[in-house]
Amino acid sequence: MKVAAGQLAPTTDPAVNRRTIETLVEEAAAEGADLLVLPEEAMLLADGVDVPLGELARAEWPGFVEFISGLARRHRLAVIAAGYEGTDSDRPYNTIVAVDESGRELARYRKLHLYDAFAYRESDYVTPGDDNPVVVEIAGALVGLVNCYDLRFPELTRNLIDHGADLLSVSAAWVSGPMKEDHWRTLLRARAIESTAWLVAAGSASPDCIGQSMVVDPFGVVRAALGGEPYGLAVATVSQRRTDEVRAVLPVLENRRLNTSISL
Repeated sequence: MKVAAGQLAPTTDPAVNRRTIETLVEEAAAEGADLLVLPEEAMLLADGVDVPLGELARAEWPGFVEFISGLARRHRLAVIAAGYEGTDSDRPYNTIVAVDESGRELARYRKLHLYDAFAYRESDYVTPGDDNPVVVEIAGALVGLVNCYDLRFPELTRNLIDHGADLLSVSAAWVSGPMKEDHWRTLLRARAIESTAWLVAAGSASPDCIGQSMVVDPFGVVRAALGGEPYGLAVATVSQRRTDEVRAVLPVLENRRLNTSISL
C-alpha cells in the first residue's frame, strides 16, 4: 500500500484551498498512492476569517465533503481530510473525514483534545468531539484517525491500536515555537514505536505552522519527510510484512501487563 502525506498552506479562502488540494490529489494519484492524508484545516484556515467561523463552517463543510469524495472517486484513491464541520452553535467541530477510493464516506472523527495549551485556546471557537476514536479500513489496512494535539495523548493512539489499527493517520496544524518542532518529530516517532505501527502525518505549512509531514515505519524509521515548504508530498510504501517483522522482534503489544481497569 502506497501512502502520501500532502502538505499545503491553507488560506482563509476555501476555493483557493480546494484548487491546491485538487493538485495534490492529482499528483498523489500519479505517484500510485492508495491513500492521501491532508493536514488539519485543509478546508479553511480559521485565523483571520472575516465572518463568524460557525457560520462559515455550516456553509462550507457539506460542499467540502462532496468535493473530497468527488476527487477520491475520480482519481481512485482514498483521502483523509480535515476541516470545520458546522454545528447548531457558533463553535463548529474540528473534523476529519475519511473517504475510500470510490468516494464513499467511511467515517468522521471530531477532534477530542482541543488545543488549550501554550497560551492558546482552541475551545474558545471549536466544539470538542465526544465520540470514541475512529478506525477505518482503507485498501486492506485498518487506519486510526488522529488530529494534531491528540498526538500528545498516547492513550488515544493505544485505543486505536487496541481496535486493530495498523496505520495511524495524523492531520495537524502544528504551531511553531520553542521546542515545538522537536516535540512534533519526537511524538510522531514515539507513537509509531510504542504502537509498532506505521504512521503517516500531514502537517499544515500555514504561516504559524511548521509543516514537516512525514511517514514513519513501525520501528520509528522515517521513510519519507518534508521540511517547511508550503507545498509537497511525502510518499512511501507501507507493508504488513514490515509490521509483522517489527512486532516479532519487539512484541510490546503482547508483553503488556498493566491492568487499566479500576475497581471502586
